[in-house]
Amino acid sequence: MRPSTASAKSVAFSPQPYNIEPRRRTQSRPLNMEKQVFEKYDGSQVTESMLQEASELFSDHYGVWGEHAAKVLGEFAKAGSQVRISKRRLRAEYLPDGSTCSYVRVTVNGSLAGNAFACRWVCNKRTICWVTQLVVHQDYRERGLAMGLLNQLQNYDDDIYGLMSSHPAACLAAAKAFGNSINTVRLDFIKEHAEEIMRASPIQYVKDAKLCGSVFDPEDANGLVSSVDTGFWIDHTEPSEALAWARDMVDWPLGELHDGHEFLLILGVRRRFRSRPTSRPKAVS
Repeated sequence: MRPSTASAKSVAFSPQPYNIEPRRRTQSRPLNMEKQVFEKYDGSQVTESMLQEASELFSDHYGVWGEHAAKVLGEFAKAGSQVRISKRRLRAEYLPDGSTCSYVRVTVNGSLAGNAFACRWVCNKRTICWVTQLVVHQDYRERGLAMGLLNQLQNYDDDIYGLMSSHPAACLAAAKAFGNSINTVRLDFIKEHAEEIMRASPIQYVKDAKLCGSVFDPEDANGLVSSVDTGFWIDHTEPSEALAWARDMVDWPLGELHDGHEFLLILGVRRRFRSRPTSRPKAVS
């Protein structure tokens, strides 16, 4: 989950993917998680102040540029420097005009602790819900907030969920929220539907991503399975550590993670396990 790299030299950058630590960070003191409030907004309801807060959360807690980013993208992407995004780019790239988008956020004791953006479109008469960004504050990871955000994004009428992320934890959380578990991901479903779904997307970086891996090319022997080349050169040190951790815990189906690439996850909805909600409150505390 990530920003487009168009006009890279003139602006600051931010999906996606994505930060959830696979191992709990040691806290100097226990965090007070007593009051958690989840809020969901249509794209048209998102204010400039909300976007400013989202910009600050992303820029402080998303990640840093990788070793080769500056060579590929420009001097702004200096290795080890924070990946940043402005509120203007958030609105332009994650809430584009004419699209159907959602924004969810969670505050803990009044402070923004995490948020997510999603976009919906129709492909072959099916509603696609694509998670375009998911960020959790470093101090609040592994506390169920990512799952809560993803659950808030869901609509009964959604048929397919998708995301691209360089972080295995994003894929694990999405597989659990939208499906069952990462162990039940259907690679044949991804192979069958990825191309048509992504080319129909109103989100440019999703539309432009290049499908990679043995799912799409049986002769691909470089370790990629379900992946996309997005040209997003974020540092993969921590995601690679998380991938090793994930492989110790589950039967990881999505393959290796290469520089400039992200994992691709697409899940069909199992409606027989879902009941129609009677109401959709904007806030849950």
